[in-house]
Amino acid sequence: MSATYLQVPFRDKDSAKALGARWDPAQRQWYVPAGRELAPFAAWLPAGLVDANPPLSPDSAAASVAFAALVPSVVADEPAVPGSRLAAVSEPAAAYSSSSLTSQRQPGISLSQLLAGVSQLVAQSFPAGLWTLVEVLDARLRNGHVYLELSERDASGQLLAKANGMIWASNASRILPEFERATGATLGPGIKLLVRARPVFKPQFGFSLELDAIDSGYTLGDLEARKREIRERLQREGLYARQKQLALPWDYQHLLVIAPEGGAGLGDFQAEAARLQRHGVCRFDYAYSRFQGEGAAAEIRRVLLKALQGRGQGDRPDAVVIIRGGGAVNDLAWLNDYELARTVCELELPLLTGIGHERDSGLLDEVAQQRFDTPSKVIAGIEQLIVRRAAEARAHFESIARLGQRSLVQARSEAQQAEAQVRVLALRQLDAARYRVPAAWSEVQAQARLALRQAREQSRQRLQQLGERAGAVTRRASDFSTQAMQQVNSGSRQALRQAGESSRALMREIAGQGPGKTLARGFAIVRDAGSGQVLQRAAELKAGQPLQIQFHDGQRLAQAAGPADPSPIDDPKENPQ
Repeated sequence: MSATYLQVPFRDKDSAKALGARWDPAQRQWYVPAGRELAPFAAWLPAGLVDANPPLSPDSAAASVAFAALVPSVVADEPAVPGSRLAAVSEPAAAYSSSSLTSQRQPGISLSQLLAGVSQLVAQSFPAGLWTLVEVLDARLRNGHVYLELSERDASGQLLAKANGMIWASNASRILPEFERATGATLGPGIKLLVRARPVFKPQFGFSLELDAIDSGYTLGDLEARKREIRERLQREGLYARQKQLALPWDYQHLLVIAPEGGAGLGDFQAEAARLQRHGVCRFDYAYSRFQGEGAAAEIRRVLLKALQGRGQGDRPDAVVIIRGGGAVNDLAWLNDYELARTVCELELPLLTGIGHERDSGLLDEVAQQRFDTPSKVIAGIEQLIVRRAAEARAHFESIARLGQRSLVQARSEAQQAEAQVRVLALRQLDAARYRVPAAWSEVQAQARLALRQAREQSRQRLQQLGERAGAVTRRASDFSTQAMQQVNSGSRQALRQAGESSRALMREIAGQGPGKTLARGFAIVRDAGSGQVLQRAAELKAGQPLQIQFHDGQRLAQAAGPADPSPIDDPKENPQ
């Protein structure tokens, strides 16, 4: 029996292969090996062989019945016209009569047959792709093919659907460059797409979506719509233009820089910034954060606030700089976040941005006090302002120096004129003073003698007063010392008498506490006769134990009569019996 060749469309090749068909490279056609049942392949048999099929084997019939059972749930209202997907699985099932099923029942069909039927139904239900809205969770490139994880989420971020997708290399080389040129974006996590997707089910790999087209306009519209929504909200809250109302510092001496660690843009910035800092022109503090991916905006906001927290007026930077190197539009779109934009709008410090390339413009660029295209241009702008201020300061210094020189020349001339006038006036005053000096000298001498006599008299009076006061103080101190010594002597004698009496009383008390005194008052000491150990508790006695009892006037031997009675001994005064 020869092989039977099939008419298998390209989209059904996996289903035919799963059922056992083989590929003939010479004929470039799928075939059923000799000896295999043709019923599972009825959908692809040539027209002349459909009616000439031999009776179905039980396995083939069971498989066809199982396939037919899948159809009502997919196309319940579709008539089983010849050549349709319903006929493809229902006609082989009908060929197997109910009597055959009854006479020879099988446990079921193989998994490959079941999944091949599902694959065929999916392929026939979706012969072409449908335009579908998806969000990319992950994208991987392997051997020219692009493997995707696609999803749909609601407004709150709740996952509604998820599927694997792929773009074959032949399609990827065509649609991806066009998409990137039109949008500036690359396929990556977080980007939303409108794609043409065809559902595919393969028995070996399961369900997936094959993408063959991407609508660039939708992605651009989604990114712009998200940015527009945040912009309008900031405008309603009166925050959008707040940074623009802040004045730039007259000069830069201290800057806080927020950037992704190790980025190329940061390296370009630091190459120039290090030179400025090395020469003491400007100080740069760096804080690092992720700039793309889920949660990147929140991390930038947290790092920014932490870097500014606790800074006093003396350590407060002149401005905040946010920079990162270029990237795809969707990589930069992570920074279009309301909370981050609101935070930078509310900063009391000017914000300078250098994010992406010249063509890129995100929300941070829009709300910043000053926006630059790249990190290199940010540091260049900072350096230009510093150089301009230094040039202005130098020009001002030279102007001040020239004015000072003129003022010095003028002051020297005026000083010379004033000196000549002073010299003339001094000579005149000196001539006049020569006539007044003798009379003034006589008057000065008379006043000096009078003042000397008055000073001597006052000195004698003050010395006498001091002597009298010193004598009175000395007498009072002597009287006080005498009284104090008497009080000390009296108190000491009384303390000694009291201490002696206390000592004697204590010695009498100690002398009266010896064992002999205690025994003389009617007490006795009980010892174990063998060891001589004093027994202090009744519980220590044992029946028949020899005892030694010491009284005031001697000792006696005794023997314990029975177990100890734990009850307390009655006071003979209270219980005379």
